[in-house]
Amino acid sequence: MTTGPSRLALHLLLALALGGPALAIAQPLAPKAGLPPSSAPADDGLNLRFANGIAAVVESKVITVDDIRRELAPILPQIRRESRNQKEFSEKLEKVQDDIVRSLVDRAVIVKEFRKDEKRKIPESYIDNAISEQLTTQFEGDRARFLAYLKSRGFTLRDYRKEVEEDIIYGYMRGQQRKSANIVSPAKVEEYYAANQTKFFQEEQIHLRLIQLNRAELSDEQLLAKADEILAKFKSGAKFADLAKDYTQDARKAKGGDWGWQKRGDLKAEFSDPLFTLQAGQVSAPIVQKEGVYILFAEERKAAGVPPIGEVREQIETVLSQQMTREAQEKWIERLRRNAYVRLY
Repeated sequence: MTTGPSRLALHLLLALALGGPALAIAQPLAPKAGLPPSSAPADDGLNLRFANGIAAVVESKVITVDDIRRELAPILPQIRRESRNQKEFSEKLEKVQDDIVRSLVDRAVIVKEFRKDEKRKIPESYIDNAISEQLTTQFEGDRARFLAYLKSRGFTLRDYRKEVEEDIIYGYMRGQQRKSANIVSPAKVEEYYAANQTKFFQEEQIHLRLIQLNRAELSDEQLLAKADEILAKFKSGAKFADLAKDYTQDARKAKGGDWGWQKRGDLKAEFSDPLFTLQAGQVSAPIVQKEGVYILFAEERKAAGVPPIGEVREQIETVLSQQMTREAQEKWIERLRRNAYVRLY
């Protein structure tokens, strides 16, 4: 069995859903028009939405405002940062609250499904290891801080062990469902490829190697003399990659000046114009720039167009596998919801 997603993972996923970088959660926020300063506590509106303190009931499990607030707190600054005014803040806040409630409901029905089979048990050692890891990573091994955290939540250690066990169950059940839903047939790959040709269109590309000679105190004449020496060796049969290992003064020296596949738009015109006149195996004349001189080599070319299915098969399989997994999991969870008592407030 594998452990389930941490609560931090849920926060990061919800943050990304808002359209902003997850790491911005921890960044200081600038005040915006219509919003209080980031240092001021924001009213999350939960007490008004759920006047009795209960957001949902799943079987015998009650999802409370405090449950939502714990999930919401780490991403509240992100919501504020992504909001231009109070109205937008309130709309985003309510949507994230709804997402959290749905996630907590789904978690509860998935745990219920696991427990239907009395033979399935999470070994105590799994729970011990998970708590030990959290004690180390989240509380720096300070048990007093950990116990203070439990007290702040009104939790006993037994309550917390149950929560950790349910996290593990959730991850295990979702993982099992993914395994059964991601086999993609060759026929489906071919069907997707035929229906999505425009998605696979590729611009003309060249596999570029280059040699860079830095200016330092050298004049144009001195740099060009060095470049001509290199070109003479190339014309005499030396491999460009070997010459680059000997002469280039850039970060790709050990790789023989290999800069990979380049599109015309990836490069400045000073480089793209001469490069895209070359055929595979040809080398450019020296290109003089302020910082030095460059010699470009076209190792291979790819014409513009749709690549053959063999080149994109793995990419298509990944897309279809993810799509099938999402659809299968949604159907599975929807069935679990229908077969459980769920009341939303």
